[in-house]
Amino acid sequence: MSAAQASPLAGAGFRWLLVYRICTLLSYQVVAVAVGWHIYEITGDPLALGLVGLAEVVPYFCIAPFSGYLVDHLPRRKLGAAACVLLAANAGVLALIAADVLPVQGTWPIYLAVAVGGIGRSFLGPVYNALFARVLKREQFGRGASLGSVVFQTGLVLGPAMGGVLVGALGNPVAYAVGTGFALLAAGTLLRMPVTEPAMTQQRGPIFASIAEGARFVAGNQIMLGAMALDMFSVLLGGAVSMLPAFIKDILHAGPEALGVLRAAPAVGSIAIALWLTRHPLQRHAGRVLLIAVASFGLCTMAFALSRNLWLSAGLLVLYGVCDGVSVVMRSTIMQLVTPDEMRGRVSSINGIFVSSSNELGAFYDGVMARLLGLVPAMLVGGFVTLGVVGLTARLAPRLRRLDIRELH
Repeated sequence: MSAAQASPLAGAGFRWLLVYRICTLLSYQVVAVAVGWHIYEITGDPLALGLVGLAEVVPYFCIAPFSGYLVDHLPRRKLGAAACVLLAANAGVLALIAADVLPVQGTWPIYLAVAVGGIGRSFLGPVYNALFARVLKREQFGRGASLGSVVFQTGLVLGPAMGGVLVGALGNPVAYAVGTGFALLAAGTLLRMPVTEPAMTQQRGPIFASIAEGARFVAGNQIMLGAMALDMFSVLLGGAVSMLPAFIKDILHAGPEALGVLRAAPAVGSIAIALWLTRHPLQRHAGRVLLIAVASFGLCTMAFALSRNLWLSAGLLVLYGVCDGVSVVMRSTIMQLVTPDEMRGRVSSINGIFVSSSNELGAFYDGVMARLLGLVPAMLVGGFVTLGVVGLTARLAPRLRRLDIRELH
């Protein structure tokens, strides 16, 4: 059996890496649900919930370039384990605050803890992507990226559900404690992972020059930059998930139970396509398929905006998730194949900034546009602009448009 045909799961290192990924996701998601509930219990103010995301994304953006540099120049497993221990300590402090063990008042200690969590989270993606290339052969990168996407989307479904059950049944302190446990398990998994790390160079360039080198590499690679920009702007401008509560209440006239159905629908689509791509990885015409998928993402957003039936809306969001899943897997595969091993941390941190920009800033953009134009017109404009982004990318990045994955091997 050739390396391309062998299952990535046959290697123990990749299995341990997936355990690390699901544990960090579950820790982060459980703590995020508990923090939201905790803050709202104290304030009763929706704006306070919005500040939770801001408290996390600002330090994440500030630290991410430096975390990528450190991942490229320090032992990756130890650095990742240290970040997981930081997340565990952070969740443990939140548990003590929720249990009234620590004598603090107000919400500022919670926001401070969220900011520290953002610093720790900035290391998780670069560590994962750097180790990914050490535990798989290049021919397995496509299928490995698909399996990684399955694990990621599964964590996005299970984490919030688990957090909600824990908070509702046992309270915030227990939810935070469970988040602590998952983070510690992730740290232990990394330290036990069977993987050889590259030799650390004795001479290191100036930190800002090294970070700039990573940025120049991304900017100078038309295929990678095009895939990252395509994914970022499609989610930033054409995303629908952040507006689901308002859409359910004002357009579909359904209750809060519908939110669970619609929030899960994109993940179902993403998991389904990622599983399919593990058996049928994209090779020929990969760039063309990527552009069609992102254009279809925009069309799904527009169709969702016009839907007035709950189950039709759910079906459209499943297709929306399929299209997004193709984009995620393709972006991950391209990044792994074209990035030199000594630069994986810095490139991954740049990719993380692209992803966080699309998710966190996209929610803010959606809210502003909905306030200015109205909910349905804003979503229609977002879908239409996404189609424009696809056309512009196809024109400005012809190498991405003509991409055959086999050429990158």
